[in-house]
Amino acid sequence: MDRDTSKQLIERAERSIPGGVNSPVRAFRGVGGAPVFFVDGQGAWLTDVDGNRYLDYVGSWGPMLQGHAFAPVVDAVRASARRGLSFGAPTEIEVRMAEAVIARVPSIERVRMVNSGTEAVMSAIRLARAYTGRDLIVKFGGCYHGHADALLAQAGSGLLTLGLPDSPGVPADTAKHTLTLPFNDAAAAAAAFDRYGARIATVIVEPVAGNMGCIPPRPGFLEALRDLTRAAGSVLIFDEVIAGFRVAPGGAQQLFGVTPDLTTLGKVIGGGLPVGAFGGKAKIMDRIAPLGDVYQAGTLSGNPLAMSAGLAMLQSLDEPFYRALAAATQRLARGIRDLAVRHSIPLTVNTVCGMFSIFFTPAPVTHFEQVAAADVDRYKRFFHAMLDRGVYFAPSAFETAFVSGAHGEGEIDHTLAAVDSTFREMAR
Repeated sequence: MDRDTSKQLIERAERSIPGGVNSPVRAFRGVGGAPVFFVDGQGAWLTDVDGNRYLDYVGSWGPMLQGHAFAPVVDAVRASARRGLSFGAPTEIEVRMAEAVIARVPSIERVRMVNSGTEAVMSAIRLARAYTGRDLIVKFGGCYHGHADALLAQAGSGLLTLGLPDSPGVPADTAKHTLTLPFNDAAAAAAAFDRYGARIATVIVEPVAGNMGCIPPRPGFLEALRDLTRAAGSVLIFDEVIAGFRVAPGGAQQLFGVTPDLTTLGKVIGGGLPVGAFGGKAKIMDRIAPLGDVYQAGTLSGNPLAMSAGLAMLQSLDEPFYRALAAATQRLARGIRDLAVRHSIPLTVNTVCGMFSIFFTPAPVTHFEQVAAADVDRYKRFFHAMLDRGVYFAPSAFETAFVSGAHGEGEIDHTLAAVDSTFREMAR
């Protein structure tokens, strides 16, 4: 494929934008080569600046649940834009959106709209600390919760060592309040509470990990976190910025039957526009200003365009949609596994409804150390071979792929034909 215009654009972008991109994974540093610049998306397909078409499994990292340029969302945004882009004042669409979220997620009694997942998580943690009067945060290795200082921390030499900064610019005094544990390890969580329980303000977790690839929770893991936090008087936060409304009508908490105290949302509730939200029990959420003393504000929060897009997206989703989405994802995953066996390619495919990840390792993948042990070089070969065959996966071995409602039987067949050809090439 000729992608000369994309190569020229990244060279031009690097002269004015750090690394040429406005979010690091777009730079293709994880797979090598030059990023692809896109100009159009329709359904399950993208078109780049050189006129090449790709079947898309990135889906803008999750929100394109119905595919690109989904007509009800586009129509809602157009109608909203004609009435004005932003008022900095209340609108009815904010109320309707809040009611729609609360109706779908039983754990959410109040919800505050913000502008990004990072902002939602930052605000939820501030609220949890104020509500408990404690400082310590528990997070899990491989789970990404945005780039707020307190969450860019890693574990020290032992599982129960308090955090160290994981990025320059994060003060050690901030990171020391973050404890990082292994994902899917209930015993490590119990040990942390035995030692630090009276100091733990909140446990934040992706109920389905989506930022080290798709990793579902082991049976009993989320339940253990619920029991531990309840017993210690800590706040349990589910970060459903990715999983929320993608894996079930009420998110991962509905799918797995575990109820958190607070939930952070994003992606799908913006329908492709910038958005975030956090919500939960009224007795906690009522600490937020103007009712309470925990300050949080945003000029563009509840922006009518984003609310209109998100509401149109939510209204398009029902149980039959999720059943079809899960069936399409399972068909694709089975096909990839079968082709891997045929071509003697060791891999594991994890799925949860419309999320899936390919790990080039024969071992099960349930936590970050197993993700890190997978064959990244083989993923790089797979990525570029699939890209040349017109299938766009995430430009990183540590990201989740997304199936949309626009991925029909023809798109799945097209993908499996490209995988068959790619695996044949890789097996030589």
